[in-house]
Amino acid sequence: MSESASPSTSITPHLVCADALKAIEFYKQAFNAVEEMKLLGPTGKLVHGSMSIAGARFMLAEEMPDWGSLGPNALKGSPVVIHLIVPDVDATIAQAIAAGATLVMPAADMFWGDRYGQIKDPFGHRWSIATPKQSLTPAQMQAAMEKAFGSGGPC
Repeated sequence: MSESASPSTSITPHLVCADALKAIEFYKQAFNAVEEMKLLGPTGKLVHGSMSIAGARFMLAEEMPDWGSLGPNALKGSPVVIHLIVPDVDATIAQAIAAGATLVMPAADMFWGDRYGQIKDPFGHRWSIATPKQSLTPAQMQAAMEKAFGSGGPC
């Protein structure tokens, strides 16, 4: 079996997008994603595509309502957030916004040691973007969270 055909032991996100060909171009502009392959159906829509960001692969496809495959905009949101670790979170968020993303949460230094923010892409997918700043133990994170939120935390 060739390397490209070997089974994977990783989790690979598979994004469903309305206008998936435009999504490919957005991900290239927003995250410097590399297009690995795309298969177009007879109508010219994306049946299957594969891209990577800094070596991390993800797949995407056009919405297919007749098959029950809808993107987050059609579903009015998604409970899934895609996490992306980058060298410069502020620059990546700015690049994504320039490409058409919407800012959900500005980048800020977080109690768990990352500089972190969130955007929503034009296709409804939410991305959390982070730059690790310091490595903390779980106990250090717990103490920092309690200091940040006290008894009025989010959970």
